[in-house]
Amino acid sequence: MTIRRVLHIVGKMDRAGAETMLMNLYRHIDHSQIQFDFVTFTNEIGDYDAEITALGGRVIPILAGHSLTRMLKLKKFLKQQPDYQIVHAHMLLNNAFHLLAAKGAGVPHRISHSHSTSNGKTNIIKKIYEQWALITNRTLATKRISCGDHAANYLFGTTKDVWLLPNAVDIQKMISVANQSRHYINQEFGAKRLGDEGLKIIQVGRLNEVKNHQFSLEIAEQLKKRQIDFTLYIVGQGPLEDKLRRQVKEQTLGGNIKFLGMRTDITELMASADYMIMPSLHEGFPVVLVESQTVGLMALVSDQVSPEVDLGLGLVCFLPIQSANVWVDSLLSFQPPISNEAEIMNALNVHGFSAATNSQKLTQMYLNMR
Repeated sequence: MTIRRVLHIVGKMDRAGAETMLMNLYRHIDHSQIQFDFVTFTNEIGDYDAEITALGGRVIPILAGHSLTRMLKLKKFLKQQPDYQIVHAHMLLNNAFHLLAAKGAGVPHRISHSHSTSNGKTNIIKKIYEQWALITNRTLATKRISCGDHAANYLFGTTKDVWLLPNAVDIQKMISVANQSRHYINQEFGAKRLGDEGLKIIQVGRLNEVKNHQFSLEIAEQLKKRQIDFTLYIVGQGPLEDKLRRQVKEQTLGGNIKFLGMRTDITELMASADYMIMPSLHEGFPVVLVESQTVGLMALVSDQVSPEVDLGLGLVCFLPIQSANVWVDSLLSFQPPISNEAEIMNALNVHGFSAATNSQKLTQMYLNMR
């Protein structure tokens, strides 16, 4: 049987939401039938590049300083590589350029995949671009996929004829790792100041404006004012890191906040934390919230995040992002439910979050594209 190679369009294969979802599927997919390759727009090495190569995939950098130039280079590449009959784009509004390139190169199957509920742009020029990109996505995509209803409505204006593909995880592996990692934070960081009674809070996400770390620091400040013994572990990197570190120093929060950078042990960290916070300005369907519920971690989440993320396990609490004190009150008053492994596995399977199952569905979709 000839292996079908699918070309995924991403910015860079780092440990971010859409990229992690892709890797969860890629690890489970039948590589004797389907192989993934990835176009990136950087010459920097991504977190997942080595694993992609080990799994038989290719990482193909296309370098250009402007979206139009990238589009022309992608079109040229696709014309030179006619074996790519499926292009699967994951960059929200920028999918418009990738679909145009694929259409111009004669690629018959063009997938636009929505991973977010907003582009977060407000000025008039960006609004005009947004409208053009939305129309182009809806016109040129031969297949529409979304992580949830809200993300589908944003990019496609409807959920009709959109395949909802939840952000799946390796359920059994995560639960197994979590069960062995309940004291991981104390072991990893020594816990010289903190005992088990110290509040351990984790935030996972790129250090950019959308993730609203500024609000997280307000929460930390209020916790300190109330003389609460706590540590906030910030996992991720991004353009705001230097600014956030300066602010932590200025507010003398250094003893309570740890910047952990990019990590490969996020499951272990979540399994041993008391709470996760996600005060994001907007989100699609964050993989990390599926992961947090898989390991039984209580998450306090911005009410700007789609309610679809709540799997009914009592592990997600939506809060407004106007008052840090409201979040502090919740952190100090909530009693997270005792996680039931069978209940968690059932909820994840019922809601379609099994990477093994979803990879089978994705394989069949690709094979049916003739």
